[in-house]
Amino acid sequence: MSNKLFSSLIYQMKDSIERSIGIIDDKGSVIACSNLTRIGESRKEVLDEISYSFDTMVRGGYTYKPMGSHARIEYIIFVEGEDEQAKTISSLLSVSFANIKTLYDEKYDKANFIKNIILDNILPTDVYIKSKELHFDADVSRVVYLIRFASKNNDVVPFDIIQNMFPEKSKDFIISVGDSDIILVRELRSAGEAKKLEAVADSIIDTVQSEFYLKVVVGIGSVVASVRELARSYKDAQVALEVGKVFDIEKSVVNYENLGIGRLIYQLPTTLCEIFLQEVFKRGSLESLDKETLATIQCFFDNNLNVSETSRKLFVHRNTLVYRLEKIKKITGLDLREFDHAITFKVALMVKKYLSSKTSMY
Repeated sequence: MSNKLFSSLIYQMKDSIERSIGIIDDKGSVIACSNLTRIGESRKEVLDEISYSFDTMVRGGYTYKPMGSHARIEYIIFVEGEDEQAKTISSLLSVSFANIKTLYDEKYDKANFIKNIILDNILPTDVYIKSKELHFDADVSRVVYLIRFASKNNDVVPFDIIQNMFPEKSKDFIISVGDSDIILVRELRSAGEAKKLEAVADSIIDTVQSEFYLKVVVGIGSVVASVRELARSYKDAQVALEVGKVFDIEKSVVNYENLGIGRLIYQLPTTLCEIFLQEVFKRGSLESLDKETLATIQCFFDNNLNVSETSRKLFVHRNTLVYRLEKIKKITGLDLREFDHAITFKVALMVKKYLSSKTSMY
């Protein structure tokens, strides 16, 4: 809240309150006063003393009333006089200024502005107008991280953990969107920062797991060049976590830009997926493959369809692997040694996994 606004409020009140009134900031300086000669004075000793008790105190002909919390005093109201009326006036001013400050912060706070954009609570046409009011740089590259706490600890607050990791409030914004979901909007000033998106996510996970023993996953949205596009980056981060939950269950960091074909499959209707599986496989042929065969297929894919490398990783003879591949071809009609057949099979397995995840949800 600006000193100018405090001065304006006190100026409007001075005729109604026939006493000198003013406000001290969290550094002990008088920032607004009905007696203009007092502005700029240091009352550090008052701040130091009132910080211990956080209660109304009288000193040197004035009554002082703190605003804020025990954790941090934001302002101190002072009223001329040490009588009961001075105490009453200081209490009323404290309540009034606290409420005005809350309304002001809600209207002008940048984090609240970002939250409204992400949750689509502000019209696109109003975004740039609001940006100018807040002196907010609207055309800087940013990215949204969706940090989901999969486990809980009643002794720690997820929001506080992330806020302490990213204290630069002018560039990074921390927003709570639920009991377990925290949004980090990070400003990217250079191309080098854009290349380190996953490194930032890894540091979040390492800190949360090592210091607080909590399980957490991070979805990274797409990098956007305008503040108006932050809602899209947030939705992309949500998709990243949802797709990762289906296709990359072992990953703690999922980047929307690296989802590949999984992103496409996730957006397909289930009926279309079922038709695809029916066309690719003979009835029941996919289900007839046992776990060992499916593990062989996955290893073959992981090693880029290289027979020699796959047999080495599986600790089997090359001929044994060739025999298994022939068996798969006989059952499914697809020869995984041929690139087109391998691609079809890979996509079919992902579609099957996607359908299974949908079924388990209901």
